[in-house]
Amino acid sequence: MRRASSGICLAATVALGGCNLAPAYAPPSLTLPTSYKETGPWTPASPADAAPRGDWWTVYADDTLNGLEQRIETGNPDLALALARYDEARAYAAEARASQYPEVDLGASATTNRESANRPLRVGGPNYYGNDFAAATVSYEIDLWGRVRNLVAAGKYQAQASGADAASVRLSLEAQLADAYLSLRGLDAEAKLLADTTAAYTIALRLTETLHNGGAVAGLDVARAQTQLQTAKAQQVDIGAQRALYEHEIAALVGQPASSFSIPPMAMLPTSPQVPVATPSVILQRRPDIAAAERRAAAANAMIGVSRAAFYPSISLDATGGFQNTGNGNLLTAANSWWTLGPTLAMTLFDGGRRKAALRAARDQFDEAGDSYRSTVLAAFQQVEDNLALCNRLADEEAQQAAAVAAARHAEDLAMIQYRQGEVTYLDVVTAQTIELQAEVTVLAIATRRLQAGVDLVRSLGGGWDVQSIRRAEGGAAAARTPAAS
Repeated sequence: MRRASSGICLAATVALGGCNLAPAYAPPSLTLPTSYKETGPWTPASPADAAPRGDWWTVYADDTLNGLEQRIETGNPDLALALARYDEARAYAAEARASQYPEVDLGASATTNRESANRPLRVGGPNYYGNDFAAATVSYEIDLWGRVRNLVAAGKYQAQASGADAASVRLSLEAQLADAYLSLRGLDAEAKLLADTTAAYTIALRLTETLHNGGAVAGLDVARAQTQLQTAKAQQVDIGAQRALYEHEIAALVGQPASSFSIPPMAMLPTSPQVPVATPSVILQRRPDIAAAERRAAAANAMIGVSRAAFYPSISLDATGGFQNTGNGNLLTAANSWWTLGPTLAMTLFDGGRRKAALRAARDQFDEAGDSYRSTVLAAFQQVEDNLALCNRLADEEAQQAAAVAAARHAEDLAMIQYRQGEVTYLDVVTAQTIELQAEVTVLAIATRRLQAGVDLVRSLGGGWDVQSIRRAEGGAAAARTPAAS
């Protein structure tokens, strides 16, 4: 009869072991658009597989940029910090997984003891005795309500979120470096423009001085020519100062002291690439910050199951056995052996509302994680639309500004010809030269902004990352659920 009862209890325990008190999880819902509003010729829509992956910065075809980006992986301390946090989260997840297995402990002691002659209730016995002891204990918590499984799941999801956080940091650093590098190259191009302009202004000053010496023009024209030349030289100095700051920023990003780092000037901007844009739903797979927010929502959902399990009894199976004697003879004999075996049940009957409060907090944390996920997704779509608008509008603006440069150059040529013929004053030449220089500086600034908008667009689309990365890192496709939206 006792064996039958034990069998029934064991069967019931196995059946209950499949219970899970965590709510059925689905990623927080969010209505997604079917297409982007700001797409255009410079941001064509395409399937996700055509989007840049991995080393996305190679679309700029710049060997120096490629080399700098590779150095982030090994040299940047912020990325190293994020990866250390990821390793820490994985260690915590492994610690949680260990709770699924029995715990085995060993202990032994060999002591000599003296009994107090005045010990209360003492009845005989020796005053001095030895106590040799060796024992092993095996304990295992039967996960009736899924408490352990939900702790393991929460740890796994948190580790996945931490991995996505590290990917976000990596992508942010890559984009920051590319942005600084393109700004630096834009300044190099502007410095080359100012150098050419200074050379042209020097020739114009000599011409004016010659005309003045011959009595053809007034000294005012010479002063204006000198002002133009010195202003251009001052702008060159300012460009050098700005370039130094970007160079120092890049040095910090690649993990090298600014004092020992330099990038040779190269007065040529890369060609603006076409960045393919997939459908809006793909952004959920490509943005690591979205994946991190979703994984934290999954972890918060699992913790609701942990809080619910606290309302039910916990049962553990314990077995302890070993050998003990008074220090005489061989310890490891059958006569010195002892053991205990049996289940242990524990349940809290009254706690002043502590468990209810913990469950309420767990549900609030899930709501908080869901709202954070929705906020992250909305911010991602805003960033994509912002950069789509910039890429397309700046392409049109650059074309218009290039036409303005051509017109300004023609006006400057006409003004110089007329000045040589004595038809206009040098003020007209100065005005034409100023307009031309401003137009050329503006077109370089627009081209640089357009390149940076492309970088920001790639970043807002998730770069070369995809949600499968955290699945592979944490043990296969079953390790994570794909973010979804309704």
